Amino acid sequence: MPDKWIVVDDGSTDNTYNIIESFSKKHAWMKILKRENRGYRKPGGGVMEAFYDGFAAIGDSKWDFLVKLDGDLAFAPDYFKKCLGYFLEDKKLGIGGGTVCYTEKGYLKIESQGDPIFHVRGATKIYRKNCWEDINPLIMSPGWDTVDEVKANMLGWNTRTFGDIKIVQLKATGSADGAWRDGFKNGLGSYIIGYHPIFIFGKFFKRVLLKRDFIRAIGLFTGFCSGYLKKIRQTSDKEVIKYLRNQQIRHILLRSSIYKKIRQ
Repeated sequence: MPDKWIVVDDGSTDNTYNIIESFSKKHAWMKILKRENRGYRKPGGGVMEAFYDGFAAIGDSKWDFLVKLDGDLAFAPDYFKKCLGYFLEDKKLGIGGGTVCYTEKGYLKIESQGDPIFHVRGATKIYRKNCWEDINPLIMSPGWDTVDEVKANMLGWNTRTFGDIKIVQLKATGSADGAWRDGFKNGLGSYIIGYHPIFIFGKFFKRVLLKRDFIRAIGLFTGFCSGYLKKIRQTSDKEVIKYLRNQQIRHILLRSSIYKKIRQ
């Protein structure tokens, strides 16, 4: 049982608020916050605005682990017990989370097979308090869920997805945006957090040649280039960009890096 479970209704237009409210009346540790519907999607930034509203509601309460969860997830009753077991084993583990899966024809499949183990999907993040204090605040834009773990690794923390702990996403990532917009969003996010252009070219060709995901690949490349053309401001932490690019070049050169880890 959590000390606090804060559910942020980010402007829903259906019966979501009433459903959550009915549960919050039964559990003292559950609290609901309602945000006004902004009338449009705000990739990355909207997620962080809702998250920080929830974080502010923690107040002065003492806590050891902070969890961010999307609302479209399903997981086993012992999900957190298993995840926190890894944190107890590794005192330098700063960010962790389960493997995001989806159901297809009755079988669980990993949603993104190509993710390196250091990357914990934004849908499910568990932060150790000391690590959180080192990396907070998170950026309010697409790419926030990569900057946090890159900065954590730079500062000596470990981050990892737990390959043996599954969490099911009921709605495919990017399904609300479509392939083009989802690719564009990821490309722009990659620019904002300082991806090396050579690394992005590699991702583009991998999507085209291996995955045959043409629309999303072109969206990725276009979104990344738009950052340069529009002179959009990148993350202000230049040390994080330097560290990230160094790790990406090391990966390209087949040298040890945060990318060169095998999913367990």
